[in-house]
Amino acid sequence: MKKYFISALLMLFMFTTTVFCVGSTYVKGYTRKNGTYVNGYYRTKSNNTVKDNFSYSGNYNTYTGKTGTNKYKTKKSSDYYSYPSYSY
Repeated sequence: MKKYFISALLMLFMFTTTVFCVGSTYVKGYTRKNGTYVNGYYRTKSNNTVKDNFSYSGNYNTYTGKTGTNKYKTKKSSDYYSYPSYSY
């Protein structure tokens, strides 16, 4: 019994620290101009990087249970792709 209690506490600790470290926020559901309803969802708080987003490659979304696959700036098919800049 003690073993299960300790395991449960450890899992709870890992979940709460992951959620608070990510800095996520909840977006309420809304209706688009075309009448389509979008369900509420969690997203990371906005900042000046995409590497800490749930959808970024290697990051884990604790709300959906999915691992991100986007590489953004390094993936040519991404909307965020940027060409290498060179200084001469």
